[in-house]
Amino acid sequence: MIDNVRIWVKSGDGGNGVVHFIRAKYVPRGGPDGGNGGKGGDIYLVGDGDLNTLRYFTYHQSFSASDGQNGSGNLKKGAAGGDLHIKVPLGTTVYRITEEETPQLLANITEKGQEVLVAEGGRGGCGNAHYKTSTHQAPHIAQLGVPGEEYTLLLQLKLIADVGIIGQPNAGKSTLLAAASAAKPKIASYPFTTTEPILGVVNIDDNTFTLAEIPGLIEGAHEGRGLGYEFLRHVERTRVLIHLLDGTRENPVADFREVRRELLLYDSSLMGKPFVVAVNKTDLPEVKKRQTVLKEELQTLEVPLFFISADRKQGITELMTGVALLLEKLKTEQTEETVSRVIYRPKSRYDRITVLRDEDGFVVSGPGVARLKIQADSPQEIALLKEQLNTLGATKILHKAGIQGGDRVRVGNINMEW
Repeated sequence: MIDNVRIWVKSGDGGNGVVHFIRAKYVPRGGPDGGNGGKGGDIYLVGDGDLNTLRYFTYHQSFSASDGQNGSGNLKKGAAGGDLHIKVPLGTTVYRITEEETPQLLANITEKGQEVLVAEGGRGGCGNAHYKTSTHQAPHIAQLGVPGEEYTLLLQLKLIADVGIIGQPNAGKSTLLAAASAAKPKIASYPFTTTEPILGVVNIDDNTFTLAEIPGLIEGAHEGRGLGYEFLRHVERTRVLIHLLDGTRENPVADFREVRRELLLYDSSLMGKPFVVAVNKTDLPEVKKRQTVLKEELQTLEVPLFFISADRKQGITELMTGVALLLEKLKTEQTEETVSRVIYRPKSRYDRITVLRDEDGFVVSGPGVARLKIQADSPQEIALLKEQLNTLGATKILHKAGIQGGDRVRVGNINMEW
């Protein structure tokens, strides 16, 4: 089952603003008309109800949106880069991997068409027309576009189903799914026939719900034994559980308790999930003989109890009717789960300013400063540069660092007196 993948995404870079002046035959000293750069393309993950696996990302692991175009003369703004929409199955949890390799939750995608912004395109840079003021009529300054965001994402799929069938390997889960729905799972009489969750749709009276077969759980599954936690996570997104017991086992009640224990150790909140118990293979003589004893033992659980033969399709209608009633009861008792769509963003790295002091004075650096393009170092351009440093917050940082009038300040290739 491909339900845990890493992908790399990079949004588009913003286009550069340009330094340009009006050039016309009868306008010898035309003003600035350099246009702004276009915004880079965003990257979104989009919920798609027709997908049920992350297998596509086994072969597609890098995604890039297109860049914004540079501005040009005559105040022409560069075209924006195209956004990129990546389809993922419903039930996908999205994490951003930090530099410390720590997963940071971004969102849960649970609705068809739900969009999650995972990488925002860079802003376009300003052209020199943007910097024209009453005191700076011909600025030779423009901005580079902001580079796009670049992240490694972890995608984890937790299937969304109304009802999940859980139990020991070979309890008959695949047979029950096939008997209750139109799903066609692989069926055989040996453990771990099912190696990935399978969904089916059940129609009972006027009710329709989705039924998922969760591969067999064994002791130590919460630690990764057997098929382990790769499939335990799928239990989380079901509303009701069917604990299917193999009536031919030596102690079906002990099997039930073992599965419950694995759920508890994996996530204690799963213990509060509503469930029913179904004892399978009642068509076999040895199970018929034990049915009265099993009923007495299992009735102490005080949950709906059913005896079925999935192979002969006996008791299936009664079981599914009971599950449908439980789902209807939940609709009136529980409010719909709200899923956080908040994207946690640190302060943009392009807004950070660094001020260092050396033997020659002060050095101002940072991505925001590096975006400024100065094509001249006249007094007017220096004054304009100081205004931009103030806008970026560098002036405040310089004062905190102890700058005095007459000190030297270096910004890129510009060396000026403060």
